[in-house]
This record gives sequence, C-alpha cells and structure tokens, in this order.
Amino acid sequence: MTSLSHLHCSHINNKDAVLSENQILDYHQELSNNWQTNPGASSIYREFKFENYYQTIAFVNAAAWIIHEQDHHPEMTISYNRCLITFSTHSINSLSINDFICAAKINEIITE
Repeated sequence: MTSLSHLHCSHINNKDAVLSENQILDYHQELSNNWQTNPGASSIYREFKFENYYQTIAFVNAAAWIIHEQDHHPEMTISYNRCLITFSTHSINSLSINDFICAAKINEIITE
C-alpha cells in the first residue's frame, strides 16, 4: 500500500467512493492512534494539544496550507491551546480516502 501522505486528494461525488469497514480499518492503521472514527463511521477526528496560543495558530496555519493544497476541507474547532479537526467527505456524507490522505499529511507536521 502506498503511504497515504504521498497521495493527493481527488474530486469525489460518487457513492462508490464510500469506504467499506475493512478499508476504514486498513487506512486507520496507517494513521496515529490519536485519530478516532465517530460511531457512525462517517468521520474521523483528532484533538491536537499545544502549550500556548502561538503554537496552536502556527499548527492551524500549517494545516490550512495542506488542506487548501488538497482542496479537502475539514471542520476545525480552535481554542487557546488545542485544535480539533474532523474530516468527512460531505459530497458522499461518509468517509473517503481523501479524509485519510489529509489526516496523514497533517500527522507529518506534528512531532508526537
């Protein structure tokens, strides 16, 4: 399997792009355990914690650059020292490979 972080998101508007349970499990294994799947398996999310506001905003700006480059936009909740990112492919109301690609790319900007 090609590393998700080396792939590029593509335009998805077809229900055939909905991932199966097995595909979700396979792709999830490539991500950090800090990424979670919601109970309906329609989104993945992760909370990132930082020491201060500056680090949080620096992360948000780096993530925003990746997200813009991939043209796949998550929900983001930002506060003083944390950022919650939730990916879902809205055009199919479920998870697609694009969600995992972006999550993997965002993982690369964080040192655990």
